[in-house]
Amino acid sequence: MSSSSSAWGVLRQRNFTLYLVSRWLSALAVQMQGVAVGWQVYALTGNALDLGLIGLAQFAPFVLLVLIAGQVADRADRRRILFLCYAAQCVCALLLLHFTLNGLTEAWPVFAVMSIYGSARAFMMPTNQAILPNLVDSADFPRAMAIASTGFQVAVITGPALGGLLYLAGPHIVYFVVSLALTLSMVMIGLARTSQRVAGKEPASLRTLLEGLRFVRSRPVVLGAISLDLFAVLFGGATALLPAYASDILHVGPDGLGLLRTAPGVGAAMTALLLTFFPITRRVGHRMFAGVVLFGTATIVFGMSELFYLSLAALFLLGAGDMVSVYIRQMLVQSETPDAIRGRVSAVNSVFIGASNELGEFESGMAVVLFGLKPAVVLGGVATLLVALLWMRGFPELRTMDRFPELERRPS
Repeated sequence: MSSSSSAWGVLRQRNFTLYLVSRWLSALAVQMQGVAVGWQVYALTGNALDLGLIGLAQFAPFVLLVLIAGQVADRADRRRILFLCYAAQCVCALLLLHFTLNGLTEAWPVFAVMSIYGSARAFMMPTNQAILPNLVDSADFPRAMAIASTGFQVAVITGPALGGLLYLAGPHIVYFVVSLALTLSMVMIGLARTSQRVAGKEPASLRTLLEGLRFVRSRPVVLGAISLDLFAVLFGGATALLPAYASDILHVGPDGLGLLRTAPGVGAAMTALLLTFFPITRRVGHRMFAGVVLFGTATIVFGMSELFYLSLAALFLLGAGDMVSVYIRQMLVQSETPDAIRGRVSAVNSVFIGASNELGEFESGMAVVLFGLKPAVVLGGVATLLVALLWMRGFPELRTMDRFPELERRPS
């Protein structure tokens, strides 16, 4: 029986609310830091490829550690893992503050710090995905996930705008505020408690490490959903190039960049809020592909636009389409997966997400070198639409899927 009588009743569950606040604060911090790092590096070097290298610096350690992190998430207290991840991110913000105050003249120290951040993110992502079913009743999970997504997207909305405004006073101000927000995240998650099934006493091995991969391969619907997200966002990663677009195409400053970074979050947040009251329960496959098609089409419009407000509208629709895809993918992964291996399966999902985001940023930077700024974005959107068509044919089980499987109930 659901413990909530309304869409927002799940917020009466204390541990979920504490987790929600900690996640929101950390997401807010990361978004502010992303604006500051991107603008600072591009102002320092003037090279769009360096924007891609920011993503690559995060992705390289992430992909090396994330499967290990999934196994850790199944064998240790997920709450404590998040606490340590927030602490590591706080250290990164303090290092960026230190470098800035001492006169940053080269980009490589920033890349080094972002590699530390990528290492922390390797442990944070699968743990964040795996912990949510341990915080709420199974009947409340769809709404809890939609509320968590709404909170995350609110951070995506406010973080870049706040980061852009704070950057006007200097990047050191941004990094100071980021470190403060992450400290508060540590406090909130430290107060929460979870109910978790820890993996059995079988010793850690290569076989147990790869359990998540084997599980995903055995579920064509899950494999199709997470690989669709990988390649769609990999080619359609226009947001990595926003500092260059803001400066060279739209001719706006850090405050304008903050608004551009905010626009996808507004679209995603409004969509997530809608899903809180009207969760997707039917025509799951069709709606997932519709979200990806909207994402690709909006990317093409953004790539062709030279008008600031048209670019904002395109990014808004891009975020809305992405949120539909993310919601359905997360529901599929969590509802199909037993809790005992949820960390490892979430780690595999995180590999795909990380590849689509950080590796996608590097791909976008390379595409600019090869084709130029505007053609790189337009071609990325076209590639996203082609991926959607190919996946419709390659994963018919996903395309025709009508309902989600029932989520495994968390222990009482």
